[in-house]
Amino acid sequence: HLSNWYVRLNRKRFWGGEMNADKLSAYQTLYACLKTVAQLMAPIAPFYADKLYLDLTGVENGKLKVENESDNSQFSTFNSQLSVHLTDFPIANESLIEKDLEEKMEIAQRISSMVLALRRKVNIKVRQPLSSIMVPVSDEHQREAIQAVQELILNEVNVKTIQYVDNAVGVLVKKIKPDFKKLGPRYGKMMKELAVALAQLEQTQILQLEQTGNLQLTVAGQSAEITTGDVEIISEDIPGWLVANEGNLTVALDITITEDLKKEGLARELVNRIQNIRKTNGYEIVDKIQVAIQSDERIREAVEEYRSYIANQVLAEQITLIPLSGGIELDLDDFKLWVQVEKV
Repeated sequence: HLSNWYVRLNRKRFWGGEMNADKLSAYQTLYACLKTVAQLMAPIAPFYADKLYLDLTGVENGKLKVENESDNSQFSTFNSQLSVHLTDFPIANESLIEKDLEEKMEIAQRISSMVLALRRKVNIKVRQPLSSIMVPVSDEHQREAIQAVQELILNEVNVKTIQYVDNAVGVLVKKIKPDFKKLGPRYGKMMKELAVALAQLEQTQILQLEQTGNLQLTVAGQSAEITTGDVEIISEDIPGWLVANEGNLTVALDITITEDLKKEGLARELVNRIQNIRKTNGYEIVDKIQVAIQSDERIREAVEEYRSYIANQVLAEQITLIPLSGGIELDLDDFKLWVQVEKV
């Protein structure tokens, strides 16, 4: 979570220009987390934990900086070789736990993971923008929780908008697949009839099961209680969309790539490839470059429309479209393209 979520999603905060309050907060949070991780892992990874801890705390003027709840600038005269193994084991400060924030962030992670899985299913790269996600919401609380992290989700999965629908009835068609290992021991001989009844459930009954967690059925004259843990709820794909389910969350992804979206995707792909060339050439992060791109009708409109975006992202003072037959050849899936990159 720390490396694959917090650090990755806060890169812009870390890389920003001046050390403002927001950037300082990002670094302080990361410092506190890494220092705590070093202390937590010390008993099972003693040498690496010690190295991490000492690298973090550092030494200034022969004195080791240590955090103090009342004053973070306090210094200690402890020997600079103070070990993580000589510190107190962390004690959770439960007053700092924000369950509401954790719930919202978990939703952001789950939806992002589901959408990225759908992209992989049809081999659509994350650099290719898509137009919309549809999310059926069971109640206002769920809607507000998703809306609170909406921008984070959209940026993470590279989709333009999220559409909220009050429920999945009439929009998504759902089916239930019984878990025979769980239901079989409970219902024995009536399991065959129960499976048929589950296959014939109305969409409103499936929605009730999702919202309440259980459903009462009468099968072969006997009562049966079904919970969400007894079944797998599957959403069928609708034309132009892919659908995924995970627990009480359902996500539908519009996989239609319009011409405008395709051009933006090509521009993003060019940015990625040019950045890789910069890295391969050993250019510094502040070095200015000029870029020559092979004049090709399949790329021309994307370059013309997104010229400023591409230039800003790769620090290019000039981007030209000219006939080329040499340089670095880029394989853009559908076609190949020559590019020349030079430092100014």
